[in-house]
Amino acid sequence: MTCKEIRELLPDLALGSSPASGETAEHLQTCSECATKLTGLRSTMALMDEWTVSEPSPYFDVRLQARLREEKEKAHTARSWFAWIRKPALTLAATAAIVVGVMMFRGDQTKGPTTPDATVAAAPGTAVGDLQSLDKNTDLYSDADVLDDLDVQQDNNTATP
Repeated sequence: MTCKEIRELLPDLALGSSPASGETAEHLQTCSECATKLTGLRSTMALMDEWTVSEPSPYFDVRLQARLREEKEKAHTARSWFAWIRKPALTLAATAAIVVGVMMFRGDQTKGPTTPDATVAAAPGTAVGDLQSLDKNTDLYSDADVLDDLDVQQDNNTATP
């Protein structure tokens, strides 16, 4: 057997719950390290068997219950104070968020889109002035294009008898 296998069996051997097989006993006789560990484990188990637990004080339970009540009251007091301050703080934060959102939404609408009428008119005959007059008269020019297309269609219809 290997030392690893013996180490797994050491607690059972120390307690005496399982007898040592021939291979295990042979390994323990030849391997001083495993034999030393088994001896140390047996002495530890013997000391644990001798140990006795002392009895607690007769007032231990009474003092423990009183201390638990005090800690519970402390935790409840701290929690209730935090809950008291938390609710107004959350309400204030939510109100501030709503106000900021409304202000941003209303701010976009009050600006409004810029119109060509609000811009400064350029002098007629300049490039900028011509572009501004074209922008103002877009509908008129588009109607004129439609009329030109109609004239071309009528000419085509009358040319073919």
